[in-house]
Amino acid sequence: MRILIVTGEASGDLHGANLARALRALRPGIEVLGVGGPKMREAGVELVHGIEGLGVVGLLGLGQLRLVLHTYRVISRFLRETSLDAVVFIDNPGLNLERLAPVAKRAGHRVIYYIAPQIWAWRPGRINLIKRVVDRMIVILPFEEALYRRAGVPCTFVGHPLLDAVAPAYDRSELRKRFGVEDGALVVGLLPGSRDSEIRALLPLMREATGRLAERHSNLRAVLAQASSVSDALLEDCLAGAAVRPQVVKDRPSEVMACADLLLVASGTATLQAAIIGTPMVIVYRVGWPTYWVARLLVTVECLGLVNLVAGRKIVPELIQRDATSDRLTQEAARLLEDPQAMGAMRTALRTVRESLGEPGASRRAAEAVLAECEA
Repeated sequence: MRILIVTGEASGDLHGANLARALRALRPGIEVLGVGGPKMREAGVELVHGIEGLGVVGLLGLGQLRLVLHTYRVISRFLRETSLDAVVFIDNPGLNLERLAPVAKRAGHRVIYYIAPQIWAWRPGRINLIKRVVDRMIVILPFEEALYRRAGVPCTFVGHPLLDAVAPAYDRSELRKRFGVEDGALVVGLLPGSRDSEIRALLPLMREATGRLAERHSNLRAVLAQASSVSDALLEDCLAGAAVRPQVVKDRPSEVMACADLLLVASGTATLQAAIIGTPMVIVYRVGWPTYWVARLLVTVECLGLVNLVAGRKIVPELIQRDATSDRLTQEAARLLEDPQAMGAMRTALRTVRESLGEPGASRRAAEAVLAECEA
């Protein structure tokens, strides 16, 4: 059996790697090919194309457009010329759903989509394309299964794969020792995202806010989670002149979240990861204004933070676009750090979110769904 897994950014690379391991555990000898990054390569996936530079939010620049078009041409040719039992697309709907899934379907492949496009939040019209080109959706949020089944799309809920990536518990004292932070420090974790555009837009805000918080709390320390897709040079550029120099930890976001008292985090999957671990947070996000106005025309939900969407209400403050300033970020972070009752209430709400995501084992259940679809 031969399966192709297609991702597009760092989080998809992680989920693709876990899915590949689960497929091999269930079906020794299966051939897993992929479009992915270092985690999929480490999992033994034979990469047919990398994902460097594909994780783009917003309107594409000329260089990014060329890269996406080149990637589309290479993978389209591979899909047309290669015999496959199934193609599993993970997230990244701009390229995967809208461009590559139709090619895979026309080539006669069985198309499976893992980690569904958030049609409940924006662009609900994508459901029509999904009905045409996807043989099975594998979803990770509890309310998505009913949505897709009502639309007539075969769908399986497996729980959230982040539950497999996060340890049941962490030794905060040991983590702080490992990261060079004294045990009695007040620790702010910085998670500015995995895309270059996110780092440029958000890390300077986090840097400035951390410096201002340190003026109020002399024992404040910062720890920054660096994604594998982010270069050291870009981090250095965005951290220039930092009043509080963060300890940089590469490719261990869960540990950064677990060692911190409070997180400043880019909107996205990381907010759910923080909820699973249980660390209070402030969500921040900013894109170019043309991208923002286009998005506002398409978005159909009030909250943008994924943790708030799963909770069904705003349990975590969101600083989006014009609200994403170092002043506002400092104010919201200080309010939480200085109000134990507010921090306790958020931890309680985060536990409820964690409980709604299902049980660990999502990657194995997703692999079972893929194999069952192939054998149907």
